[in-house]
Amino acid sequence: MTTLATTPDGSAARRSAPPAPPAAAPRRARQGGTVLAVPALVWYLVFMVGPMLAIFVIAALHWPGMLQPVSFAGLDNVRTVWDDPVFRDAVSNTAVQLAVALPVMIACAYMLGYYVAQRPPGHRVIRYLLFIPGLISTPAKAMVFYAALSPDGLVNGALEGVGLGSLTDAWLASPSTALACLIALDIWGGVGFTAVLIAARLGSVPDELGEAAQLDGAGHWRTMWTVHFPVIRDYIGVVTMLQFLWTLFGSAQHVLLLTQGGPGTSSTTLSFLVYQKAFIAADLGYSQTVGVFLFLAGLVGLLAIRRVFRQTY
Repeated sequence: MTTLATTPDGSAARRSAPPAPPAAAPRRARQGGTVLAVPALVWYLVFMVGPMLAIFVIAALHWPGMLQPVSFAGLDNVRTVWDDPVFRDAVSNTAVQLAVALPVMIACAYMLGYYVAQRPPGHRVIRYLLFIPGLISTPAKAMVFYAALSPDGLVNGALEGVGLGSLTDAWLASPSTALACLIALDIWGGVGFTAVLIAARLGSVPDELGEAAQLDGAGHWRTMWTVHFPVIRDYIGVVTMLQFLWTLFGSAQHVLLLTQGGPGTSSTTLSFLVYQKAFIAADLGYSQTVGVFLFLAGLVGLLAIRRVFRQTY
């Protein structure tokens, strides 16, 4: 394609326009990106979608152990699970765990993250200290809490030392306190890591927002909740979903290491019930039926959290 151009002496001259890029180039680039994504897609399908579908298949089977004969159960496992009082206790315990641990964890993490984001003296050291629980393995965390909450542990020793020996208890072996101890471990293990994530997000919020609010007479508390919180509301929703999933599906580790679901069923959660029925009672059909309920609870919870924390502007 040629165009007319005016020369300095006023005459017209023909100039060739640069050739247009071939239309097939963007298409080839997109195809190349798709090819690069194939290994990740295959990995996701095999190790994520596959096990998820297997849960629903096994939930419809009578399977009394890995090497035992398998038969079709239909909805029998659903009826068995629904009529089981242990399952009802597990649902109740899990609901209490999420209703207490999640709001306390997110609120405390947000306030800690806001404080760190203000860059107080030693804020870099504070970030590392908050991150320490996230670096400790789950068995090590359990050992710390066992040492603190055993009958001759640090908590009872401190109570006796200040003259409150009547309040001592076998915290992990008492039906009234076992679940509360597990909730405390969930909060302690998650609040620091979440606070560091929130502080990193708050660091990208323009300082002018907080300065303008303080010039208008707003204190730190009001600035924290009415200025900064709406700005990062969607990010708070993301970290809330992450902690929701970790608490819902990961609590089996703490239960296994500290209480074994007892005394009785006072600290049995849904995720621990899945483990107990699969690897101790060798009832894979029952176990994966509970897994289906757990999957549905996680899906509903994620949708609810996303709706609560979605941006309103």
